[in-house]
Amino acid sequence: MGTRTGRGVVLAAGLGSGMAFLDGSVVNVALKRLGQDLGASLAELQWITNGYLLSLASLILLGGSLGDRFGRRRMFVVGTAWFALASLLCGLAPNPEVLILARVLQGIGGALLTPGSLAMIQGAFVSSDRPTAIGAWTGLTSVAIALGPFIGGSLVDYASWRWIFLINLPLAVAAIWCAVRYVPETRDPRASTHFDLTGAVTATVALGGVTYALIEWQGRLAPYAAGLALLAAVLFVLAERRESEPMLRLEIFADRTFSAANLMTLLVYAALGAALWFATLQLQTVSGWSALEAGLASFPITLCMIFLSARGGRIGARIGPRIPMTVGPVVMGASCLLLLSIGEDVNVFLDVLPGMTLFGLGLALMVAPLTATVLAAAPDEHAGIASGVNNAVARAGSLLAVAALPVAVGLGGDDYAQPAVFDDGYRLAMLTCAVLLVVGGIVSWLTIRNRVLEEEGPIL
Repeated sequence: MGTRTGRGVVLAAGLGSGMAFLDGSVVNVALKRLGQDLGASLAELQWITNGYLLSLASLILLGGSLGDRFGRRRMFVVGTAWFALASLLCGLAPNPEVLILARVLQGIGGALLTPGSLAMIQGAFVSSDRPTAIGAWTGLTSVAIALGPFIGGSLVDYASWRWIFLINLPLAVAAIWCAVRYVPETRDPRASTHFDLTGAVTATVALGGVTYALIEWQGRLAPYAAGLALLAAVLFVLAERRESEPMLRLEIFADRTFSAANLMTLLVYAALGAALWFATLQLQTVSGWSALEAGLASFPITLCMIFLSARGGRIGARIGPRIPMTVGPVVMGASCLLLLSIGEDVNVFLDVLPGMTLFGLGLALMVAPLTATVLAAAPDEHAGIASGVNNAVARAGSLLAVAALPVAVGLGGDDYAQPAVFDDGYRLAMLTCAVLLVVGGIVSWLTIRNRVLEEEGPIL
């Protein structure tokens, strides 16, 4: 870790993953402005968010296996370059359709670079220095997440929403330069030359079909999309059972704890993604806040994650994961009820700060024990797959919630720009998120074994 090469590896990984995390944290802030500039409907705003999540969730497992086979550095560089080019297309998009396509392409790049960032550290460092290196990587990515609301809101308010994408270009150049100069190439010598393309394609079609059916539920193609999604899901399960080396080993779901933890992840991250999506638009549309002010509203969550998530991990290691994984979502559910007070006449200290802070406290309490539980429930040889599955489930939860909830609460067209209409939908959506979070806590209490886990390293 004390060598120039070691520092270069951490910097490359931190720049690449930080770029992806930064992009994820600033897009919600820009939705209202870019929707007005491009004449986008609410459904198109949903696709701008979900296009990225769709390809990322579908392909992140395949991205990890490509790195093991062809080289972690190589796939990291390819993914970073791909992400940068897609970001350029996002920044130049003349209409919502091109922006949605570019966001899908961004997700493909993210699926290649995200697994590679930590895999490069795992492969490059001796075992005794890995925790320190991962801690430094965590710090860099945490800084990116913390800066997201400032950078995104400032660019939207004082420059253009297009710069939230164009800013990725210099970051990508720096990450690629560091990777080529400092990162040694590593790969898994036991990695198979076979890739489960059937699994990747059917997973993408299944998620894409159900997302289209939820967002475009009134369209004539929605029933066909739902049918196609169901067919693709069945084919995915059949393909994974028959593949000798599948993208997703279904047998890991035989462990009750692993399955329960991922069900809880689906519920909690569905509520997390939808709550932040709705709250950001509510603050701009109904409360009249600027993009910068709306972005800064979620800053307490970031601070809680940076300073308290490691303590959440230590609590889980000491008393077992059951209580943190139960209390955390319930606390987050209570915060959604507090955030119902956001309206036309909003007070930041009474209506925003308490709810966002409580949300961050619940999330920080839950995340590390959840990650440790998922990894501990899978055999050591499947640790990478287990982590990838949990990551994909979290993204899929947010994807489906952002697709389904606006429709469920009666929003559509340009309702995101109509304060009275959006306000009614927001309140019903936040109540739904609160219910999802409480159900997630109940699932944990009923299904998670309260065994004491070994404390994991820094978890973001």
